[in-house]
Amino acid sequence: MSVLVIGAGAVGSTVTKAFLGRGDDVAVATRSGTSLPGARTVQLDAANATALAHAADGRSTIVVCTNPPYNTWRRDWPPIVDAVIRAARTTGADVVMIGNLYSYGRATMPMRESSPEQPAESKGEVRRDLWASLREATRRGDLRAVEVRASDYFGPGASDDAHLGTRFFAPLLAGKRSWAVGNPALPHSWAYLPDIASTVVAASSYPGEWGRAWHVPAATDLSRTDICHIVNERYGVRGSISGIPPLVMSGVGVFNPVLREVSKSSYQFLAPFLSDATETKRELHVRATPWDQALDATVAYYRSGRSA
Repeated sequence: MSVLVIGAGAVGSTVTKAFLGRGDDVAVATRSGTSLPGARTVQLDAANATALAHAADGRSTIVVCTNPPYNTWRRDWPPIVDAVIRAARTTGADVVMIGNLYSYGRATMPMRESSPEQPAESKGEVRRDLWASLREATRRGDLRAVEVRASDYFGPGASDDAHLGTRFFAPLLAGKRSWAVGNPALPHSWAYLPDIASTVVAASSYPGEWGRAWHVPAATDLSRTDICHIVNERYGVRGSISGIPPLVMSGVGVFNPVLREVSKSSYQFLAPFLSDATETKRELHVRATPWDQALDATVAYYRSGRSA
């Protein structure tokens, strides 16, 4: 398989590594020309359909892993997806879109691929509409697209932007307090980055129906409070975790547009937020990495200093 991965962040780099690991030819496209070991480097604006079609020429699959800043989603996402559709239609490449669970809103738990899309805020509306464009293009026969939807991710490479990333693990491992959005005592589905990549690889070769979504199997549904306790016991530290007071979140959001958007989607941490991936396990034969194994690899990453 010959793959074009758009984006080289935590998800894009992990997806690239997974395709390279099975011997595929991979090119990575970013605005800055980021270079990843073993992959070809392409510098382009993902919203430029002509440049994207040129980069995708001869490629079997386009994997969309880029992610504009929260506060610019409504402006930046539609041109990117329009360009992806035009490039896929021109080149005949399949499209695998990395998505999330925002479009379900305050759904009945656990969320499944068949759950109604009823967004609770603007970012969910954007995700719903992006996938609707790709789904309709698939139904028209213009291309083949699927969306791989993951809950909040963790693992080697997860940075400050991840709820279970550097800002969570670094304080705990230093024996300090970690501050969490919402109520840290509530259960939440957490997707391990390599499991997102495994689901993408499997979905890209699926011989059945396209124009559908796949959920990434969660490595755990533990609360952040429970994970804190496990980290303390397993790694001999004495960290703690507390929820950021809502008034503080609201106040900071007045001056920080990204945190304002985080606050809008904090409903995901004010009630249980759980994902069901039964269909992915059955149809794609993808299983979540065992929790202890995933946690050990994640902690080793933060202790190595590579996240600094």
